[in-house]
Amino acid sequence: MEILNTLLYIVFVISAIVLIVVILLQEGRGGGFGQALGEHGQQTFGVGAKGINRFTFYTAAFFLGSAVTLHYINRSESSSSVMDALVTPADPTQSGQPK
Repeated sequence: MEILNTLLYIVFVISAIVLIVVILLQEGRGGGFGQALGEHGQQTFGVGAKGINRFTFYTAAFFLGSAVTLHYINRSESSSSVMDALVTPADPTQSGQPK
């Protein structure tokens, strides 16, 4: 299970980085990072936006899927809670000290 957890973290980080780059390459109203690269940014994904939108969708799906799977695995591995170790202070009215 540890190997799966490590692989999912690797997929999670790589998909996050790729998602950031792909979103910055998309042409928005202001041109975005894709226009800063000149024609190289447009040639990477073609003139149409259909290819880059599909690639963004698949990258986001990998990102979301790995995040949800990591959460599920980490939650099922630890059945304890932080609140289990919480120690409540003693009630001063119940103390055994005489008044």
